[in-house]
Amino acid sequence: MAPAGTSRSFLHSARSIIRCTAVAGAIVLLCCACTVGPNYKGPPTPAGFSTFQRRPVAATSEETPVARWWVTLNDAQLTKLIDSALQNSPDVRLAEARLREARYTLAERRTGLFPQGSVSALGGRTRAPKSLLGSLSGNSGAQSSNSGATQTSLFNVGFDASWELDLFGGTRRSVEGARSQAQSSEARLADTHVQLAAQVARSYVNLREAQHRIGLVRRSIEIEQQMLELTQLRRDAGTASQVDVERLQVQAMQTQASLLPLQAFEDHSLNELAILSGLAPGSLDEQLREAQAVPLPAATVAVGDPAGLLRRRPDIRAAERDLAASNAKIGASIAQYFPTVRLLGTVGFVSTDASHLFESSSLTAFGLPVLSWNALDFGRTRARVHEAEASYDAALSQYQSVVLRALEDAETSLSRYGREREHVVKLTAAQAAAARAFDLTQQRRSAGTASLTDLLDIERQRIQTEQELAEAQAAMTNDFVSLHKALGLGWAPQPGYADAADPGP
Repeated sequence: MAPAGTSRSFLHSARSIIRCTAVAGAIVLLCCACTVGPNYKGPPTPAGFSTFQRRPVAATSEETPVARWWVTLNDAQLTKLIDSALQNSPDVRLAEARLREARYTLAERRTGLFPQGSVSALGGRTRAPKSLLGSLSGNSGAQSSNSGATQTSLFNVGFDASWELDLFGGTRRSVEGARSQAQSSEARLADTHVQLAAQVARSYVNLREAQHRIGLVRRSIEIEQQMLELTQLRRDAGTASQVDVERLQVQAMQTQASLLPLQAFEDHSLNELAILSGLAPGSLDEQLREAQAVPLPAATVAVGDPAGLLRRRPDIRAAERDLAASNAKIGASIAQYFPTVRLLGTVGFVSTDASHLFESSSLTAFGLPVLSWNALDFGRTRARVHEAEASYDAALSQYQSVVLRALEDAETSLSRYGREREHVVKLTAAQAAAARAFDLTQQRRSAGTASLTDLLDIERQRIQTEQELAEAQAAMTNDFVSLHKALGLGWAPQPGYADAADPGP
């Protein structure tokens, strides 16, 4: 066990070296520290996009849209499916894992700003010529042999520390770039939420449309079967020909055949919804097999303005953060032009006898700065700087392209939604007219001025109109979904988004 005086001496020496090293580093940083490279000022703001040009005024408003847009469809099953998918989808877990990876990379880069230290201990015996170890021959650990060599023991316990001073900001630029990349990964996680919510909603709408159309086709089959039977009776009575019977038989078989693709599409939609929710195919059959109406959007939809779109869309945020990371890379590359300074220090005990290892006479300590400068690199650093600048230019062009595509996506989605809404309005009027025609034909049949065949034919036309309306309503809701996807909705900022906080335990 080391004497108390030795322990105090060791601690005093260690503290002195650490204190001197820290003071020296602080003085150097205060006097010389700077951060080379361009400071990031953000991309230029696109001009001329104060309002959406294709916004259907009657069906939309410039109010701030709702992030969880699917709740406005008032369909409890759809809300449950999207919430479940956002929690359980493998795509979301993959994006979350990549975000954690980026945040841990940031945490690792930040450690480069601080000193590093290690504790070491060694012990062993050495056999060497007396001419090399003559100075140790008087120690108790040395033993002479007949061969003229000396055997000696060596024991060492120490603490080593080093600190590379970030004089020109290369490490800080590296941290800045890692922070931007972490924020880009978080934006990509948000984009995964946006894409997934829209995909689940579209699959759900397609499922409900297929189920509705299956019901209408089955009703059409019943009507056509009745008309075929009536025509066969008329043929037997001599008031209809065999051609009329064959024509109705062909029509009935075609209608029956059209049922099969719809049933296959229903199964496909059920499987797709299960997979999107992180479940095995068929897991949602019992829950969703019963037919329900296609959810319809409200009369007025809030869409905001282009400025809100640019702030909100995750792909734009990710592209902007990638641009910031490229800017930081320029500074990190420029810093390689300049020398690096490392402060080294060690405190320890060295002895040839383990029993005297922790005596004051065995104490060793030193601290010194080390300057290194790669003054002859044959243009490597210059090439790296130009590479970083080219990477920044590419990232800027990519950002501008993403912005323009986002605005085009939003404008196209607004136009399609407005046109499809008008289409639904016209088909709704057509369905109302078909319903009135059916009612009038029923009245005529009750009065004896219309036959059952006339009534069934009008009913078949009414069902055909309803099928067209069902398709248009599903298309309108899908355009509603696409519109909110284009607006970048479907996610909410997480804690630490603005600064990509360090990962927790």
